[in-house]
Amino acid sequence: MPLFGHRHASRKISPGHPLSGKTVYIPTMAEGGPEAFAAAFRWLGVQAQPTPPSDERTRELGGKYTTGDECYPAKVTVGDFLRVIEQPGFDAEHAAFFMPTADGPCRFGQYAPFLRKVLRDAGYGNIQVLSPSSQDGYGDLGDIANLFLRVAWRALVCGDTLHRALLKTRPYETTPGAADRAFYESLEDVCKTIEASCADAGCQLRSLVEAMRRAHERFQRVPALYDREIPLIGVVGEIFCRLNTFSNEDLIRKLEGYGVEAWLSHIAEWVEYANNEQKRKLRLTGREISLEMVGTYVRSHIQHSDERTLMAPFEDDFVGYEEPPIEEILELAWPYLPTGGALGEMVLSVGKAAYLAKQGADGIIDISPFTCMNGIVSEAIYPKLSKDYGGIPIRNFYFDGTQSDLDRDLGIYLELARSYREKKPFPRRYPAYFAQPVA
Repeated sequence: MPLFGHRHASRKISPGHPLSGKTVYIPTMAEGGPEAFAAAFRWLGVQAQPTPPSDERTRELGGKYTTGDECYPAKVTVGDFLRVIEQPGFDAEHAAFFMPTADGPCRFGQYAPFLRKVLRDAGYGNIQVLSPSSQDGYGDLGDIANLFLRVAWRALVCGDTLHRALLKTRPYETTPGAADRAFYESLEDVCKTIEASCADAGCQLRSLVEAMRRAHERFQRVPALYDREIPLIGVVGEIFCRLNTFSNEDLIRKLEGYGVEAWLSHIAEWVEYANNEQKRKLRLTGREISLEMVGTYVRSHIQHSDERTLMAPFEDDFVGYEEPPIEEILELAWPYLPTGGALGEMVLSVGKAAYLAKQGADGIIDISPFTCMNGIVSEAIYPKLSKDYGGIPIRNFYFDGTQSDLDRDLGIYLELARSYREKKPFPRRYPAYFAQPVA
């Protein structure tokens, strides 16, 4: 079981490493996440960049190599990788496509082998598909696995935190575009900091904390009027579709256009859930006292420590926006789903919806791909959950690239949310800066 790299280990890959001389292409999921993730690879001496922003060509190529039985995120990621191949000067021998994998009932576990098949069928079977998994000790990464895991986690936390700051600021800005500028300037700062940081883990963490402090200062300078009358809508669902703005037709910006703030579930939640699942499986197989269990606990402890440290500059801003520990999400989901049997995003969506209701959200939206099992199971449960939490309106939005009435449906849904807001049993907790306008 890999932990994290030695404190003073060299961070540059050797000439004989499988990724030496290659460019790793990372699928675009959450805003800011792929850029920070690519910077983590470059810190190790591996060229990396996100796939280009998705467009209609993405859907065209993805549709050409899929049958319709695959879920929409598979179509989008395949389309984006094929668009990379179309770029002038693309060199298949020196390219690697990053496609992680996972266990569980979701079709996501088949994305990597499916991508390999698509590439073979298209005549590009020589492109490496980089598919790291905890099940194989992250073997695809070779001798950089330990170092990469920690810097990648830090990159993910920074990306998540910046995006959370963006979503809690943008609905209140009085200068259009100011919050987006603060976000992208901060993201560029963080990426440069990661790439240029030293090999020592403590030194790197300190430099990233300074970058996050600068980011906090940028967001504080965004002219904004924090109005307590703006409704808060929680957003849960399938991880790729809820985070990828192309897949969900930029639903959160559409929500903001109606004068609404969104609380989005980010990537770190899934990582914490995966760690918790690994502990549960070790207990089930009689390995509660084992090196694997020790490794899992140590990794979780280090990740939580890094997360607290990197988020500290935003601590006061996130009062009322605290993310729950995974154990609380699972406990809230338990009355509706057997959390040891029903696995994956359905458990997280149901548990997080309950948590957001208790935090004073005015409504919940579940974003899922069309035909997604997790979304369908969750949708069947939401009426009971809504009743248990004071009638909070919960609406599923399914996406397959053919939406036509999204604005109309959002408008109708938000009327229900505003009505619930007047009678909701759970008050919202606000940060101090909501008490007065911020110039």
